[in-house]
Amino acid sequence: MQLLASEEYGLRCLLRVAGAGDGAPVPVREVARAEGLSPDYAAKLLRQLRLAGLVRSVRGAEGGYRLARPAAEISVWSALQALGGEFYDDEFCTCHAGQRRRCARSPDCSLRPLWRALQDATREALERIHVGDLRRDERAMTEWLADRSLIHIEGV
Repeated sequence: MQLLASEEYGLRCLLRVAGAGDGAPVPVREVARAEGLSPDYAAKLLRQLRLAGLVRSVRGAEGGYRLARPAAEISVWSALQALGGEFYDDEFCTCHAGQRRRCARSPDCSLRPLWRALQDATREALERIHVGDLRRDERAMTEWLADRSLIHIEGV
């Protein structure tokens, strides 16, 4: 499993928009500059988040993006879904058939239940973490996660 760059950068853009405490729209150029992204890439990510109903665009000279609902109501899972989709889906097996047309393990695969279980555990954990929760520094976030037993982090 691997987090896609678009998911990482998209979450960072979403957090930047959520950081506008007064709800004022955050211009794409400001998001891009703050996150070290090109304005075109930041605009693409914010568009995906808008299409998923997580942010709203505001037109005009004072325009930009604002959250579509409170940060405490936007799960990390919903953001990842908007930006990249499932970590594992049923199409996974068709993409990893090796040199064959069909995977050699397709009729009876011990790996498929493992990937599904990991997908379910990941989804369940990330549905309980919201954008508002991510507005902590790294140490506070590590402690918060450890206190909730959502995710075990070594060294805490």
